[in-house]
Amino acid sequence: MQFPVWHWAILLLLIGVPAFFAVRSAARPSQNPGELVGFGGWLLLLAIGQTLSLFRTLADLVSSSDGYKQLMPLPNGPLAVYGEIGLLLAFTALQVVVLVAMLRRSPRFKQLFLYQWIAIPLVFVLDAVWTSTILGAPISQVVAGDALVAPIVSFVLTGIWVAYIHKSIRVKNTFGEAVAAAQIATSP
Repeated sequence: MQFPVWHWAILLLLIGVPAFFAVRSAARPSQNPGELVGFGGWLLLLAIGQTLSLFRTLADLVSSSDGYKQLMPLPNGPLAVYGEIGLLLAFTALQVVVLVAMLRRSPRFKQLFLYQWIAIPLVFVLDAVWTSTILGAPISQVVAGDALVAPIVSFVLTGIWVAYIHKSIRVKNTFGEAVAAAQIATSP
């Protein structure tokens, strides 16, 4: 399946332009960097996206139920289905951990978000290899059609946010070690 050039141009505009401005504004020094703290600006958008990504993963799991029903009668079908569900639930658990770390303003959030980014292609590859191996089907049959599009787009978009997280003054002020020490000092 090939995409015309104008599809790639639209994709570049939709992803590239906001990414450019997000990374550029994150690296630009502020007049008063101490004021850039908390969920605001681009970080608020990231928090909303992190919350919605959890629901998207659960929706993908539910929408796959028809495919799971088709696999269940096959030899080793239940094993393939339960393996995929387990893998997706493990990824969902990672998303919950990242979301909780974000909402608690944990200094570990940046590292956990990076792990989540790495997990996107890892989960996809493990799922494809698992299903292919268990069902004895060629990998090209398991990863058919546009199955690669969603993981690639998700990986690229999350990669942009990883760059933002590591350059942003607001993220540094919100999730820094000083914030953690202040939270410990003020907790009852």
